[in-house]
Amino acid sequence: MIMIAVALLLSMVLCLLLGVPYIDYLKKKTIGQYILDLAPEAHAKKAGTPTTGGVFIITAIILSSVITLLMAEKMDKSALIIMITLVFMMLAGFQDDYLKIKGHENKGLSPRGKLLRQVLIALIPTVYAMQSYGTVITLGSRSFDMGIFYPILAVFIITGASNAYNLTDGLDGLAISVGIPAFLACGFLAYHGGHNVVAIICASVIGASVGFLKYNKPKAQVFMGDTGSLALGGLLGTLAVIGRCELLLAIFGGMFVIETLSVILQVASYKLTGKRIFKMSPIHHHFELCGHSESRIVIEFTVVSCIFSMLAVLLYYLL
Repeated sequence: MIMIAVALLLSMVLCLLLGVPYIDYLKKKTIGQYILDLAPEAHAKKAGTPTTGGVFIITAIILSSVITLLMAEKMDKSALIIMITLVFMMLAGFQDDYLKIKGHENKGLSPRGKLLRQVLIALIPTVYAMQSYGTVITLGSRSFDMGIFYPILAVFIITGASNAYNLTDGLDGLAISVGIPAFLACGFLAYHGGHNVVAIICASVIGASVGFLKYNKPKAQVFMGDTGSLALGGLLGTLAVIGRCELLLAIFGGMFVIETLSVILQVASYKLTGKRIFKMSPIHHHFELCGHSESRIVIEFTVVSCIFSMLAVLLYYLL
């Protein structure tokens, strides 16, 4: 438990310290966000805000996790697999951000190209999980053998979490705030399941997320970009798979699920009926167009995320 507290505090301090010089560098190089034409009109003022802030979030997470795991003498193969997956997801997101910056528009990797990278990266922790646990998944005290479907499920969970986190990153402080309760629940479940490495890394993520909020809260000084959102989402899915709480991810990551479903329902409805269910998707934009302030949406969505996370922990004990 002491090492978990060390990881959290260390990552928070590192993120706060790394943020200042990195944001200054981005401003000097005029590396800013390009806003999608379809975004709400209020978002036009966000154009030019420094992006790729995920670089210093992920750096803080990795440094804190490695230092703490070495201190706790728990730097094992699972930790290396998680760190490698995180770095590759960050690089995929950074490539997407770089292409947007280079092209001076909000168009990066093609959806197919992005998905292909995510799937290939997700195979790394999937193969490790199969070597360590076989094809069995757990839900509380129950276990299910997925057989040949396990790798499909694991890859789907990791890539799905990566994309869901990415979709949620649309308002100042939203994705990072919604993610904190989810990582807290994941770490709690992993710790009680005996997966201390996962618990320590979750603590590092929470600390870095709290530190990043100083720079990302409304009005944001920096955006995490796909560099951060693809990496953090992929990390959440990876930690759930290796921490053996992959099925409960759908609960403690419920806010991300809702954001994703809102997009799926919007597209399906428009193609089938020509009508839209929401004013705009993901659903946080719908509330924004209904007149809710960004701060109010962030608070409301974070509260819902906390409820989902507590529900996941409750189900863990009941099942």
